[in-house]
Amino acid sequence: MKKSYSTFLAMLFMACIAQVSIMAYGETPFNPGVNQMNVLLSNGETRYFNTSEIESVVFDGDKMIITDFSSTVEPVVLDGNVTSVTFRKAQGGSGPVIENPDGKVAIREAKGWNEAAYMTFLPFDGADGYNVYYRNGNATDWKEIDAMLVRNYGSYGRADVVGLAPGVYDVKVVPSSNGEEIASAANTVEGIAVTAYDRSGFAHLNFSGGVGAYNNDGTLKAGAKVLYITNENFNTVTLDLPSNNKGGTATYTGLGEIFKALQKGYVSTPIAVRVIGQLDADKIGTTQLLTDQKGLLLKGNNTDINFQVTVEGIGDDASFKGFGMGFVGGSGAEMRNLAVMLHGSSNDCVEVKGTRHIWIHNCDLYYGQKGGGDHDKGDGSLDCKDGCSYATFAYNHFIDSGKSALCGMKSEVTDNLICYHHNWFDHSDSRHPRVRTSTVHLWNNYYDGCSKYGVGATMGCSIFVERNYFRGTKRPMMSSLQGTDATGDGTFSGENGGMIKSFGNVMAERPSSFSYITTADNATSFDAYEASYRDEQVASSFKTLKGGTTYNNFDTNPELMYEYLPVDAAEVPAIVTGYLGAGRLNHGDIHFTFNNSVDDSDYGRNSGLDRILSSYKCQLLGFFGDSTVTPDPDPNPNPDPDPTPDPEPVGDLIICSFEGKAPSSNLVTVSGNYSTSKGTATYAGVTYNTCVKMESATSISVTPPQPMKMTLVFGDTETANLKINGTKVTAAGSIYSTEISESTTLTKADSRNLFLIVLEKL
Repeated sequence: MKKSYSTFLAMLFMACIAQVSIMAYGETPFNPGVNQMNVLLSNGETRYFNTSEIESVVFDGDKMIITDFSSTVEPVVLDGNVTSVTFRKAQGGSGPVIENPDGKVAIREAKGWNEAAYMTFLPFDGADGYNVYYRNGNATDWKEIDAMLVRNYGSYGRADVVGLAPGVYDVKVVPSSNGEEIASAANTVEGIAVTAYDRSGFAHLNFSGGVGAYNNDGTLKAGAKVLYITNENFNTVTLDLPSNNKGGTATYTGLGEIFKALQKGYVSTPIAVRVIGQLDADKIGTTQLLTDQKGLLLKGNNTDINFQVTVEGIGDDASFKGFGMGFVGGSGAEMRNLAVMLHGSSNDCVEVKGTRHIWIHNCDLYYGQKGGGDHDKGDGSLDCKDGCSYATFAYNHFIDSGKSALCGMKSEVTDNLICYHHNWFDHSDSRHPRVRTSTVHLWNNYYDGCSKYGVGATMGCSIFVERNYFRGTKRPMMSSLQGTDATGDGTFSGENGGMIKSFGNVMAERPSSFSYITTADNATSFDAYEASYRDEQVASSFKTLKGGTTYNNFDTNPELMYEYLPVDAAEVPAIVTGYLGAGRLNHGDIHFTFNNSVDDSDYGRNSGLDRILSSYKCQLLGFFGDSTVTPDPDPNPNPDPDPTPDPEPVGDLIICSFEGKAPSSNLVTVSGNYSTSKGTATYAGVTYNTCVKMESATSISVTPPQPMKMTLVFGDTETANLKINGTKVTAAGSIYSTEISESTTLTKADSRNLFLIVLEKL
């Protein structure tokens, strides 16, 4: 019997208003910024449909017929191969309504995040400083944030409020002059929603009091010391701490020495290390970098030592350049909201050795320095070994990593409990993770164009791979010397195999070399045991071909497992790439878009990304009324990676091109595809040949630091045509100009190619 669900869909979509149209119906790419219907097919593929374009969905027997509003587009017919249909709301990050009355500080943006909120604001005439306050939405008393959290970026100011319990908050900025507040010019944003970090995982299992310097409700622990760290005070910051177990104290100087004072366990004070801007090895030197990898080291003599240390970035631009972070021994350490880039060619971004109850999350992990052999991208991105246990690695963004995550050396035992969830393996190559011996839970991770392999199991480990999304990954799971690893072009390891239980994973956009062998295909030489339901136990008759290891069924043992709430794999890409997903706040201040058609299979260094990282400079100028942060000579954080020069800036002019297939200004964020074969555009005497294709799924966000004139340059032979905040505009020629004062969204009206965005101060 034929049924129509158009009325049902119309009601469902009223709350989910999408803003992009479809270029080729039924071929829409995944887009986390748009409401979409996800249709999972029996071969593991997922088809995406923008809900705003769907007129009706009709089921006729085994057929699913999806009709577009446009009468010129043929309906999509899926015949007998639909497994499930889900609806996903756009991942936002939109803040509350901002009002800027005359005579008040102009606030340009205010949002909540995980246990934090932030605002940016424009300079106020006559002010030389700003005080920022916050309160819970139900409270009447305001609390002032530390002055180091209010920073000067030249054309705007920024304040971050951290250590917040989940809830709704108001934030107020008050300008000051010569230390006196200008109360009449104060401005407030109300109703900023703050969420909680996801504390699911082994790190928090059977560990009281919170991992790191914060309580489990997101607030600082009682008596916690807060250290604000910049390039200028990295070596000189001081802290008085116990020096022995007999009541003695000493003053320790430099962050490395402060961490060294924790080694013997005399210190019981929680310490929150808040990184401001970029810490650059070329500026801080190596005297405080005490690991064997020349990185910042937090070390304890044994795992009974509770560090109670959190190393965290403030805002969206905190990073380590030229060095990484090491955790050795001890327990109770946390690292969050930080980027690591261009560390030593033989070093890791983050190395964890023997530490227990460690939580590393919401970090952006980039290339190391170029080395020889398999160190082309540096060494590992996030390695744990030497007895590391009760570890949670979550919501991290691995950007084109080579060896993403080694888990275990040869001395590990299966009692080591480690989990990875909601990580974004973004065109990384291998080791997601590569596990020896240990017991590992992998769930709700996004494998996005991984060129070599996904999960690797060796030396008797047990891995539960649950509800992950593998896109463009040719070998999602492998066990050493069996299954896929025993066929084709050789092995990824000569060690004995490990056991993998797989459940609920999606494997989409499978490349031609895709291989995944389950026990249903081959009961003796397989990649994984494919479970039919989550709590299914793997029988002891299934064992590794080399080593005879059986699966330990840890995931069905309530004494070993933690509480968690996984979503279906089809929802994972939107969550992981969304505003509250993997990586730093706002996905950091470095945005790079990969070309899937090339980068899915390429495991070399990406030249465009490499140039951006090597030229990166933080835009932070300092603190208001203070000069403790030395500005970099070039404040452009994302210089054009193409050697062709931009025209010389005239006054307050920002020119954003897309050479290298990435926006050259961090004021512009692109979700869409680039091309170098759509002609050229000439502006101010310079010719550009790389464009953003204005397609159905393209969405470009432009966030001006102040009211500005925006000029959009299309191909020389084109007529400028697009939608600005949903409204279609058309120019007489290839250039269109308008004035903008707040974040503006550019989407497709008709097929066009955008080569340049020029912002000029009014």
